[in-house]
Amino acid sequence: MNIKKKLFKNILIQNILALITAIYIYLVKISSNINHKNISIPMEYWREEKPFILAFWHNQLMTISFAWTNKKKINILASGHSDGRFGAIVGKYFNLNNIPTSNFNKSISLRPIFKILLSNNYIGITPDGPRGPKEKVSSGIIKIAKSANVPIIPIGFASSKNFSLKSWDSFIITLPFSKCNFVWGEPINIPNNLKDNEVEKFQLILQEKINECVKMAKINK
Repeated sequence: MNIKKKLFKNILIQNILALITAIYIYLVKISSNINHKNISIPMEYWREEKPFILAFWHNQLMTISFAWTNKKKINILASGHSDGRFGAIVGKYFNLNNIPTSNFNKSISLRPIFKILLSNNYIGITPDGPRGPKEKVSSGIIKIAKSANVPIIPIGFASSKNFSLKSWDSFIITLPFSKCNFVWGEPINIPNNLKDNEVEKFQLILQEKINECVKMAKINK
């Protein structure tokens, strides 16, 4: 393990870097023009306190809190590794609660997720995370939605000023004084009698819907 990784795993260093990161994100938020398309879709669920799963690509994690206007926190599934813990510290500054998990298919990891959804709260999942492949929906989110009997709502984001990191997901860093667009998609309901050999069909449907939202956000930027 190199010195950089050792430093990043240090909890004090993580907290200092998280505070700096949160200040930067807050600067982006207050200096940017943030627009929402189809926000009536989640507002209906928020108003009636009905749970749903929010689905977005991993590279759009930095700004996802800008889209969340409900007083209830959104619970984001995150890796239990050091990068996930770092994200959890940053998220606390923005009404986000991270749920550490390393594998969607382990029942021990799914238990708190179902508890949150059954309590009429909200889950956010990056279906291509935590390690990719980039912008490819894994089966986990479909299985969770089926078992919990809650819809998945896709969302896409684009900003006018940004750059991408050289990471597996091309993580997007939005710059201050940007125009930020969020496009919400229609809810996707997963049949509770869905067979295992039909899961891939809904993976592709969700993948297409997220990409459509991202495309629309870019057109409008």
